[in-house]
Amino acid sequence: MQAKLILTPPVARIAIQGHFTFEGHRQFKEATAAALAAPQIETVEIDFAEVGYLDSAALGMLLLLNERAEGHRIVLRHATGTVRSVLDIANFGKIFEID
Repeated sequence: MQAKLILTPPVARIAIQGHFTFEGHRQFKEATAAALAAPQIETVEIDFAEVGYLDSAALGMLLLLNERAEGHRIVLRHATGTVRSVLDIANFGKIFEID
């Protein structure tokens, strides 16, 4: 998995590529920490356009991001297919904005 951070204030976009699993924990944490620490960032978008699979560890990482967000808006974008189904089954639409 790769997590690419793109800062365009007031939005930080983290584009994830590959399988979003525990193995990507370090990259995801580094990217989200940098996004949350960047000045003038109000929204953090997690882009799932190139993710074909995510597991329960990935869901946990998203929940931890939500806890650390401290007033930042978190948006999950471009989740389709199996990824969208997993997010829906986990009721993440009640926690995050899913676009």
